[in-house]
Amino acid sequence: MSIEVYRDAWGVPHLRAADPEELAFAQGRVTARDRAWQLEVERHRAQGTTAAFLGAAELGWDAFVRRSRLADTARRCFDRLAETDATTASWVRAYVDGVNDGLAEGAGRAPEFTSTGLAPGRWEPWTPLAVWLSTHILFAGFPTKLWRDEVARRLGEEWTELFATDGPGTAGSNGWVVAGERTASEAALVAGDPHRFIEAPGVYQQIRLACPAYDVVGLAVPGVPGLAHFGHTGPVAWAITNAMADYQDLYRERLRRRPDGAVEALGPDGWAPAAAHRETVEVAGAEPVVTEVIETARGPVIIGGPPEDGSAEWEGIALRHPPRVTGELGFGALPALLRARTVADVDAALDGWVEPVNVVQAADTRGGLLHRVAGHVPVRDRANSLRVVPAWDPAHAWADAPAPLPRAEVHGHAVMANARGLAAPLGVEFAPPHRAARIDELLAASTAWTPETTTTIHRDTANPSATALLTAVRRVGGGLAAGEGVSTTTGAAVAGADAVDTVGAVDAVGEPPAPLSPAGSAVRARLLDWDRRMDAESVGAGLYAAVRGAVVRRLARHEAFAALREPAPYPELFQPWLALGPRVAFALETLLVAGPVPAGDVDRIVREALDEVGAGEPPAAWGVTHRLAPWQALPDPDDGQWPGLGGDHDCVLSTSSVPGWTDRSARASAARYVWDLGDRERSRWIVPFGASGVPGDPHHRDQLPLWLRGELAPVTTDWQKLEKEQGMTVPVHVQTVEGFGTVTVRPVDPDADAHLLHGWVNEERARFWGMVGTTVEQVREVYAHLDSLTTHHGYLVSRDGEPVALFQTYDPAADRVSECYEALPGDIGVHLFVAPGLAPEPGFTGRLLTALVDFSLTDHTRIVIEPDAANEKALARMTRAGFELGPEVVLPEVVLPEVFIPEKRARLAFLSR
Repeated sequence: MSIEVYRDAWGVPHLRAADPEELAFAQGRVTARDRAWQLEVERHRAQGTTAAFLGAAELGWDAFVRRSRLADTARRCFDRLAETDATTASWVRAYVDGVNDGLAEGAGRAPEFTSTGLAPGRWEPWTPLAVWLSTHILFAGFPTKLWRDEVARRLGEEWTELFATDGPGTAGSNGWVVAGERTASEAALVAGDPHRFIEAPGVYQQIRLACPAYDVVGLAVPGVPGLAHFGHTGPVAWAITNAMADYQDLYRERLRRRPDGAVEALGPDGWAPAAAHRETVEVAGAEPVVTEVIETARGPVIIGGPPEDGSAEWEGIALRHPPRVTGELGFGALPALLRARTVADVDAALDGWVEPVNVVQAADTRGGLLHRVAGHVPVRDRANSLRVVPAWDPAHAWADAPAPLPRAEVHGHAVMANARGLAAPLGVEFAPPHRAARIDELLAASTAWTPETTTTIHRDTANPSATALLTAVRRVGGGLAAGEGVSTTTGAAVAGADAVDTVGAVDAVGEPPAPLSPAGSAVRARLLDWDRRMDAESVGAGLYAAVRGAVVRRLARHEAFAALREPAPYPELFQPWLALGPRVAFALETLLVAGPVPAGDVDRIVREALDEVGAGEPPAAWGVTHRLAPWQALPDPDDGQWPGLGGDHDCVLSTSSVPGWTDRSARASAARYVWDLGDRERSRWIVPFGASGVPGDPHHRDQLPLWLRGELAPVTTDWQKLEKEQGMTVPVHVQTVEGFGTVTVRPVDPDADAHLLHGWVNEERARFWGMVGTTVEQVREVYAHLDSLTTHHGYLVSRDGEPVALFQTYDPAADRVSECYEALPGDIGVHLFVAPGLAPEPGFTGRLLTALVDFSLTDHTRIVIEPDAANEKALARMTRAGFELGPEVVLPEVVLPEVFIPEKRARLAFLSR
């Protein structure tokens, strides 16, 4: 059957198929066509093989993936899924079949494959689970536990949680649901935006999936079927943010090697065997690296290997996380979400969710609202959530059952923005409350919200987190009286709770503070007159950022933090969580009023920062330095041309940089959306770049201008307003042949395949096929005629997505061959034509026949072939495959539209099941 593929004005694919499996195949194939390079990079990242084509810079990631046994965990989770939910496992396989079917075509459109010399590989059924794991394995920020250990050891136990914040390696999001009583249409709205490290192509893919069972629009993760995070089925819509829960533990392991080479680990019951093996990581342009993979009863050892001096004992750190322990990822929720019609359906689907742990909001057309946490959080000692814990202490074991998950009623509206709130019992560190408070304040200001007015919330640039620094700036100039402070919500001067007593302030040595220079005083005055908005064109925002950066650098250099300046003894991969500078930058609000730096020194640092900025070149508008910095697998020649941004880390328009080190923004809104439950066609969405991952494609970056302006594109659901592409044929047989690859058999598409087949059947070696001298149109007519018959069928055969053969089947009783032998019930006739131009490969045809014979005998008991009697190679090949030769016969001529098939002397051969 042909799957229908449509595109809207932005190139977003809208797919329509007969059933969910065909639709999953279509989703995989379209994704491979649009984003082949992205999928190939993600597959390699999930397997720990990126250094093989990207070079030594990726060695740290590859080593972590190997040591954490990420791919093996994905296999384990898929095997478990196949045992407990065969329908979902089959659905995932269909997606993978689609990816494999489309990769060759997609790779042909992607110049990155040529520039790297990389050929697309083959996806396995577990690969989508591995992609999901690799995307989220660092999502909960377990390296923060390493940082707390370092702070406790170097600075003191009392400062362990001093730097608590939405740290440099943790992704967040905004989300809100507005009940119908507060919207203009009286139907609910679900809106928000996920904040992630921005990648090009983007980490979210706009798509529509429609079949008789459901019709859903949403944002998919390329490489993963369905719509895990954001979707609108028509009757119900849902969205998520990171719950900031803690569900990954680090255990300090004591390890030793026995004389026979085996590894043991010290656990609560003493020394016990640990699994160990070695893996080789290939590195482009360098020697391969061998790494030892060790797993204890707690989990894989991700840090610390055998000492170079050959000592028999050493220490390491093991990672324990729910998918490795339970063999579950929660993929059963994905097809259930697509079928959802009410918030109760969404709620039930997410009961089985595992990783990552999310706060979920949903609304339906019946007035139902949902606000809950979904995921798996283990129950264990609180110390597990804070630090690296000893593996040999039984106090740190996990309970058998996970923690209960909080939920809340929605009254008017509800906000989720990674702040301490609904998920507070499940975590340790949360985002500052600014984004959540600001969204709540804005929502409360209206009872007539629409999708159009909701975008004003998405692009809000008010920066409440500037309050602490502006208070210090006011203080050092002597303009803030006792009991006076700055509102954390509006930025206006108020009296009361935010007060900072500055009477009698002195510097660290007891002397009156040095006065500001005239230039520093001018900077101070301009800052205090600034409107606290981080607009891209705002010079005031640029001035604030310059002063903030100078304060952060000076604070980080303060002698109070001297013990933390030395790099932590952990792999480079974890350094974003372990570097002092970013930690100071993101905890600035706290460090200005608390911590080991004396208050007098804080004031001195702020004065010096004002003077420094005043003495330098006047800062430009914020967007001049605050520029987008997306991650790309290959260097971008236009890297310096990325546009400037508004917003900041704690703005609703969240665009994060690392103050004091760079204004460039690597993290921002990876998508924005508004789901309208009154009329899905009024919903809106946007991604940073476009629907296509192919450079030069019209839809590669066509959404970027809208995204920069904070605008959203319309969601189009009327099929009549979409542009239809050629149909997509669905495989009728997919089989993996060991040592050969995945063989896919799909019906010939006369329109799409005519040019390819014309090139094949017109070569001299194809004379036995009887179509030499035909035109492209004649080939199309032949296979269109064949497609119209119920007794004859043409199939295109691919190996790992590359077309390699033409295969035809027919009912012998309805064919000219029946005039030459007695056709029996259960017979099926076949013709095989192997594509020309393939590199010689011993045993190729025989292994290909393995799959084609299995396909042919699925519903039949005997295969009949009738190759040309003079085609000795074909006859020998069939004999080797087990066919028994029959008599020579003369097949009468046949007249088809545009084509005359002459009389043929053939040799019959038979293969029974």
